[in-house]
Amino acid sequence: MVRPFRFGINVRTAGSAAEWADKARKVERLGYSVLLVPDHLAELLAPFPALAAAAAATTRLRVGTGVLNNDLRHPLLTAREAATLDVLSDGRLELGIGAGHMQSEYAQMGLAFDAGATRVERLAEAVVIVKRLLEGEAVSVAGRHYRVTAHTLHPRPIQRPRPPLFIGGNAPRLLAVAAREADIVGLTGIAFRRGGAQPDVSDFRAAAVDERVRLLRETAAGRFEQLELNALVQRVIVTDDRHKAAQELTARWPHLTADDLLASPYVLLGTVDQLVDNLRARRDRWGISYVMTHEPFMDALAPVVARLAGR
Repeated sequence: MVRPFRFGINVRTAGSAAEWADKARKVERLGYSVLLVPDHLAELLAPFPALAAAAAATTRLRVGTGVLNNDLRHPLLTAREAATLDVLSDGRLELGIGAGHMQSEYAQMGLAFDAGATRVERLAEAVVIVKRLLEGEAVSVAGRHYRVTAHTLHPRPIQRPRPPLFIGGNAPRLLAVAAREADIVGLTGIAFRRGGAQPDVSDFRAAAVDERVRLLRETAAGRFEQLELNALVQRVIVTDDRHKAAQELTARWPHLTADDLLASPYVLLGTVDQLVDNLRARRDRWGISYVMTHEPFMDALAPVVARLAGR
């Protein structure tokens, strides 16, 4: 099944309610499907109130957490916040959850920064609890990491059976959880070394994406066709000389060649026609139909959104 394209924008902050509302309305006006807010202890708005305000300022725009750090909230509270936001947005929430990767944030909160395997194990346990609560179950769980005793959500989310669940990342262990549990799987191509202080984009290469999609297909098995695949695009440059633009980006990412970048789903370089063709080719090769990027590239990608959204 070929899914139609849709597009999302990560928006971080604003200085006032009016500025935030204007940003949300612009995202909607340009044809983007989703406005997402990251979850970091940094200079950005807290996701749930920001998304509620964005939904209130718009009529069709979906809103999403991109993505919550699972370790900062108990899954019961995550589910309650998500259910309330789905109600207040008239059923427009997409709930993104991840395992966390910034050691400095854990230090700020006085939390232990466990090994990646433990954080992913905790995420896997949490998302099952969140899904069951959002689907209306009375949940009692005594797991390795979490306990919930006889809890039922109020209110129930509007979307049935629940809002879509988004899990994104690059590590095979994390993507295996996404393949089993998520509705939307986000591919980032970034590994975080040294407690998140050193991003490694070696997996921007097309061959690494082939391997990640193969893993998803094998792990998801019969439900693979139900998954929506997403890519987080780190650069959008509209130019008549895509090769020159790619060569210039190798100064930032010296372990990659210009050819690596031109073939990567995490970078979009070229004329609008070339970007449209690139996205169609990537959907054909990998099934990536949901394209997400950052606010600074919103205007550059808008002509592509106008041509491809919903197609």
